[in-house]
Amino acid sequence: MASESGRNVLRLLRCAILVVAVLLTGSMYYTPSLRCLTQQLEPVHQEPLHVLVLVWLWPFNTTFKLDLCKSQFNVEGCLLTADRTLYGKADAVLIHHRDIVWDLSNLPKSPRPPHQKWIWMNSESPSNTDRIPGLDGLFNVSLSYRKDADISLPYGWVVPLEKELKHFVPPEKNKIVCWIVSNYKLEHRRVYYFRELQKYIRIHVYGDYFERHLSVEEYKEIIASCEFYLSFENSVHKDYITEKLFNALALGAVPIVFGPSRQNYERLVPSDAFIHVEDFPSVRALAKYLYLLHENEALYLRYFRWRRHFEAKTSSFPVEHACHTCKYIRQNKEYQVLRDLYQWYWDGSKGKDMPLFFY
Repeated sequence: MASESGRNVLRLLRCAILVVAVLLTGSMYYTPSLRCLTQQLEPVHQEPLHVLVLVWLWPFNTTFKLDLCKSQFNVEGCLLTADRTLYGKADAVLIHHRDIVWDLSNLPKSPRPPHQKWIWMNSESPSNTDRIPGLDGLFNVSLSYRKDADISLPYGWVVPLEKELKHFVPPEKNKIVCWIVSNYKLEHRRVYYFRELQKYIRIHVYGDYFERHLSVEEYKEIIASCEFYLSFENSVHKDYITEKLFNALALGAVPIVFGPSRQNYERLVPSDAFIHVEDFPSVRALAKYLYLLHENEALYLRYFRWRRHFEAKTSSFPVEHACHTCKYIRQNKEYQVLRDLYQWYWDGSKGKDMPLFFY
């Protein structure tokens, strides 16, 4: 059977012969047959161009499967590799910021091919990202949770359900407020807020700092058993909203968020899906409101109305990020250089200072 492209070629040849006949004879006999010139040709199915992405530094020195782009994320034509001998053929080189050494000695030494783009990948907040010298002008594409990154992939999002629910019933609760934390530092503003909040309401605290490391199942069970979960970010920066929020949403707890502005959160999740500490004039006022919701089930369940229409998802770092690199490279051929990486990422993402009310 002839291919679609082959059939299109034959059809064009027939039309061309008819056109020549009309021009030579001046006859209108062939006019009805010339309709083929205006008929839409059969579309030719084209496989997506393959893009080769070289993972130069394993993020946090942890390997991941390189063949999941199509099966897990519906990204076709994406070839991921960690084979550095393919450097000269790679369309993009993916480099994780946290694994770059201070003197840049673990970056590629060979000249960069003209077609190749270097991808700067970072999912840490600016407060937890070292200003390594020499990065300005070195990379072509940014990959981050930031909305204004070239490749923007947040920590999570909400998606519509395939079938809407008439009712959503959250898991059974036996605790009011919980917090799972491993990076517990007294100088963090979230720790100050937590210590003041626990003066007015009991908070069940878990994590490496307080007792022991939790398994994945223990982590899920604890969050699901709590009415409210402290989704407190370790620093306040634009768009820095991590899995702490999306895990709570997915597991059926109401997140209490400490991070960027409410407006920033509302770009990613419904406004009635979470409680923002900035909504209250004081820590005491927040605690009073939590007790009100604890005692009034109807008011509490209002925070789950969105679950009838949506569900929360988290991104799969870093494999999903690598796959999205292929999509970007395929669709963006123009040349660019990140000449102001420091100014954009560090200085351009500062959130306003979170007010703390200790009364």
